Amino acid sequence: MSLGIRTGMPLVIVCMWLLMAVLGPFLPLTPDYIELSRILDTPSLTSWLGYDDLGRPLLDRVIAGARFSFYVSILVVSVSVIVGTLIGALSAYIGGRLDHVIVRIIDIFLAFPGILLAIALAGLLGPGLSNVVIALSIVGWVGFARLARAQVLTLKYREHVQAAIVLGAGTSRIILRHLLPLIAAPLIIEATFAIAGIVIAEAGLSFLGLGIQPPTPSWGSMIRDGTRYMLVSPHMVLVPGVALMLVVLAVNMLGDRLRDWLDVKG
Repeated sequence: MSLGIRTGMPLVIVCMWLLMAVLGPFLPLTPDYIELSRILDTPSLTSWLGYDDLGRPLLDRVIAGARFSFYVSILVVSVSVIVGTLIGALSAYIGGRLDHVIVRIIDIFLAFPGILLAIALAGLLGPGLSNVVIALSIVGWVGFARLARAQVLTLKYREHVQAAIVLGAGTSRIILRHLLPLIAAPLIIEATFAIAGIVIAEAGLSFLGLGIQPPTPSWGSMIRDGTRYMLVSPHMVLVPGVALMLVVLAVNMLGDRLRDWLDVKG
């Protein structure tokens, strides 16, 4: 019961984020519509979240920004999970020189702070939604590869795996049928926390001008635009900033609850 109560509010926030992402394109939103008479209007009964420095409704822009943060996080985590898990599992199961090379590659990636490496890659690739996904995916697979490798190393000598080898099962079948199901729980937990990290990373790249480009709304670029008016219109920073904080906090809390439920030891 206590687990359900503690999970309630984070789940509501994540569901609202999901609904904004999925239903946003079908709602009568005007995130780029400019009303000069409403420039820097503060939140009120007629404008729930106020307007920005160009007279655009912040409510519409927050909802539109939720769509891009959701899609980027899901795409990046999906690519990272698939690529990282397969690389890590193959490395651990085959071993030898392949494992040695992959471990060295992982160490090289881990030697750099992830966000700095993502900034460098995004700068090389150029701004844009697809380049953000590519840059964050190149950085994101490493954590899943390291986790999958560690898990497979502890499982590949178990009786059922050795029995499958004796019966003539191939490497791909052993990994897909006998190893991946056993390491799914920690990978799911890692993916949950990775979603929160990608949301922050996407906002950070957009804040620096390396992510989604104007006039397309992004929470990071909205915060950047609002920093110039913090003293006169703090709602321009608070609105996207609070939305970003709530989503990241809710995803992290759900990850904690999911880890407790699956009883995965960190």
